Amino acid sequence: MKLLIRILMTALVVVLLAYFLPGVTVAGYLTAVLVAVVLSILNIIVKPILILFTLPVTIITFGLFLLVINAIIILLVDAFISGFNVDGFWVALIFSLLLSIIQSVLFSLLAED
Repeated sequence: MKLLIRILMTALVVVLLAYFLPGVTVAGYLTAVLVAVVLSILNIIVKPILILFTLPVTIITFGLFLLVINAIIILLVDAFISGFNVDGFWVALIFSLLLSIIQSVLFSLLAED
């Protein structure tokens, strides 16, 4: 049940960020739910592999390269979902940063219940 709530919360955040952030578009609410599902799957499967391959760069940059990895994940979601569009790397970086911050706040509220 918590997984479903987390996916719906992520979809809501995706819609809100697409509304407020220029350069990000979402076709509809169903597309936002699909974006949340694909984003979760890529974060589980692809992100650890990318972190492993880029570990030396991540260590040299004191972990800041993880922001680049998050932007790459967002761009991969853009490539997989046709109704979701991100205009470039910098927009994906800002989108992923805001998404992570808002998700951490919302998920912490969910964990307290």
